[in-house]
Amino acid sequence: MARAGLDLTVVGAGVFGLSVAWAAARRGARVRVIEAARIGSGASGGLVGALAPHAPDRWGVVQQVQLDALLAAADWWHAVEAASGLCAGYARHGRLQPMGDDRAVALAEARAAAAAARWQGAADWRIVPVPSGWGPVSATGLAVHDTLSARIHPRRALAALAAAVAARGGAIVEDAGPAAADRAAGPVVWATGAAGLDALSAAPGHPAGRGEKGQALALRLDRAGAPQIAAPGLHVVPHADGTVAVGSTSERTWDDPAATDAQLDALHARAVAVCPALAGAPVVARWAGLRPRAATRLPLVGPWPGRPGHYIANGGFKIGFALAPWAGAALADLILDGTDAIPDAFRPA
Repeated sequence: MARAGLDLTVVGAGVFGLSVAWAAARRGARVRVIEAARIGSGASGGLVGALAPHAPDRWGVVQQVQLDALLAAADWWHAVEAASGLCAGYARHGRLQPMGDDRAVALAEARAAAAAARWQGAADWRIVPVPSGWGPVSATGLAVHDTLSARIHPRRALAALAAAVAARGGAIVEDAGPAAADRAAGPVVWATGAAGLDALSAAPGHPAGRGEKGQALALRLDRAGAPQIAAPGLHVVPHADGTVAVGSTSERTWDDPAATDAQLDALHARAVAVCPALAGAPVVARWAGLRPRAATRLPLVGPWPGRPGHYIANGGFKIGFALAPWAGAALADLILDGTDAIPDAFRPA
C-alpha cells in the first residue's frame, strides 16, 4: 500500500526529476523538487523532443520498456496537461526515414514483419512513397513510415510538468545551489544530469557515464501535423508552435558546452539537404548543452548502491523524454509502494 504523506525530495528539475515528482505527487506524497539553477537548465531544456522506438527486429526487455512507455505517453501527457492547464506539445504523427538502396528496402520489409509481431497492433512500420511537399530525399523514392513515433515540445512539457506537480501540492525550489540538497528530507531521488554522472563516476574503476555535448536549432516553419523525419544522426521534428526543430550533434570534446558553432551550421545544411522543405526557413533558436550519457548507454533508474534511501534517475541522453513516463512510475512504485519491477539493465551498478 502506498505510503501517502511520505516526504520525498527530488534533486534536479529536468524531465526525469519532474516525472518522478509528478508520479509521486499523484499518489499522495509530499514532494519537494530542488533545482540548483532553473527548470530545464540542463539537457531537458533543449529543442528537439523526438519520441521514437527502437528498431523492432532487435528485441529484449529494454525495447519492451520503451514500447510500453511510448504507448502510455498520450494518456500520461494528457493527464499532465489536465492537472496543469498547460499544453505539453505532445502528438503522435509518426516518423519518415529514407531508404537509399535495395538492401535498405529489404531490411525495412523484415522490420515491418517484426513490428507486426511485437507492437501489439498499436502501430505500424510500413514502406511508403516519399510524400510530396514534406519528406526526405530518398534514392529509392521510398521511406519507412512508423506510426509509433511521437513528439513533445521539451520546454513546454517541462513547464506543464512543473505546474502539474505544484497543482498536487508539490514545491519546486529553483536557484537553490548545490548545497540545498544536503538538507533533503525523506527518500531522495537524484536526477542531476551530466553533473550527476560525474559524481557517480568519482569512485575509481566505476565510471557511470559522462556528459556529451549536443547542439540543435529551431526554424520558423509551420508543419505541425507532419511526421518527423529521421536520418542517421539527424532528427527533423515539427512542433505545434509553428517551429521545426533540427538536432542534434553528438560531441565528445568541446571548448564551451553551452556555445553553438559551425558544427550546428553543418547540421542545419545537412537537414536542408535531407528535407528540402526546410530551405529558406529562418532560424529562431539555437541551443547547446550537455546530455547525460550513461556508460551502459541506458538510463540509470533505481537505488543508489551503498546509499540507503537514495535513488538515481539519470542518463536519459536521447531517450529521456520517451522513457520519462516509465521512469517516474517505476521509482514511485519502488519508493512509495515497495514494488520493484525495474529491469536489471537499468539499475545503477
